[in-house]
Amino acid sequence: MTAIHSATPLREIDVTDKDSSPAHDRSTAPASPAALGGMDGSAAARASSAFANVRTVAGRELRDALRSRWFLLDTLAFLGLGLAVSFVSSASAGGLGLAGFGRTTAGLLNLILLVVPLMSLTAGAGTIASERERGMLPYLLAQPLARWELLLGKYLGLLVAMIGCLAMGLGGCAAVMAWRSGTTDPWSLVHLVLLSMMLTAAMLGLGVLVSVIARRASVAVGVSVFLWLLLVFVTDLGLMAGTLAFKLRIETLFVLAVANPLQVFKLWSLSSLDASLDVLGPAGLYALDTLGAGLPWLFASVLAAWVILPLGAALVVFSRRSPT
Repeated sequence: MTAIHSATPLREIDVTDKDSSPAHDRSTAPASPAALGGMDGSAAARASSAFANVRTVAGRELRDALRSRWFLLDTLAFLGLGLAVSFVSSASAGGLGLAGFGRTTAGLLNLILLVVPLMSLTAGAGTIASERERGMLPYLLAQPLARWELLLGKYLGLLVAMIGCLAMGLGGCAAVMAWRSGTTDPWSLVHLVLLSMMLTAAMLGLGVLVSVIARRASVAVGVSVFLWLLLVFVTDLGLMAGTLAFKLRIETLFVLAVANPLQVFKLWSLSSLDASLDVLGPAGLYALDTLGAGLPWLFASVLAAWVILPLGAALVVFSRRSPT
C-alpha cells in the first residue's frame, strides 16, 4: 500500500506575459477569480480530509474505550464514591440519608484531586507507547493520514471517553441526590464536574506527551505515576514544607501554587463554593488581595496552558521520532 502523507502541492500559476509592452504587461496583475477559487477549494478539501481523518481515529479510540472494562468500572466508581461521600457528609452533620450538593461537592473535591489526574495520566501514557510496543504504530502511520491527525484523534477519543465517565458517574450521583434529598440546586456539583473535565484534558495531554517520548508502555505508565505523585506532593503539604525550609516569599509561593494544575483546580473549586481561600494559607489571601475578581481568568488561563502546551509538545516530538 502506498502511503499518502500530504496533499499534492499546488501548481504555481504563471501570471506573466511574454509580451513586455506596457499594454500587455501582466506581471503585476492579480490572479483571476477562477484561480483563487481553485486555491480556496483545494485548501478546503485538505481541511475536510484532515477533519475526517481525526474524526475516524477518535471514533476508533472511543469505541475501543467503550468496549473496555475500565470505562464501566470508572463510571461506577465515580457514582459509588459520590453517593458514599454524600452519605458520610450527611452523617457527619448529624443527619440521615444523603447530604445536599454543596456538602457533597466539598467532600468530593479532594477525592477528584487524587483520582482524576491519575486516571488521565495513565490513560494518556498508553496511547502511543502501547501501539509502538505492539508493532502497530508503523502500520497506523502507513495509512493515508498525517502524524498529527493520528495523535490528535487518539487524544480526542480518549478525552471524550473520560469526560463521559465523569458526566455519567457524577451526573448519576446528582440525579440520585436530587431525588432522595429533595435539593434542586446542583450548580456546585455541575461546576465541579466542568472543572474536572478541564483537569482531565490537561493531565491527558501530559500523559500523551510521556507516551510519545517513552518507547515502552510500562515505562510510560511508570513515569506518569511519578508525575502524578510529584504534582500531588506539590500542593498543600509541599508548599508548606517549602515555605518553612526555604523561607519563600509570598509572591514565590503564589507562583508555585498557580503553576500546579492540581492546586489551580482546588483553588477554583473552592472559590465556586464561596469558600474562603485563606484556608489554603497566605497564597490564597495573596491571590484574593492581588487579583480579586480576575482570579477565575487566571485559573482558566493556567489550565488552558496545561492543555495546549503538553499536547503541542507531543505533536512536535511525535512528528520527528521514528515509529519503531
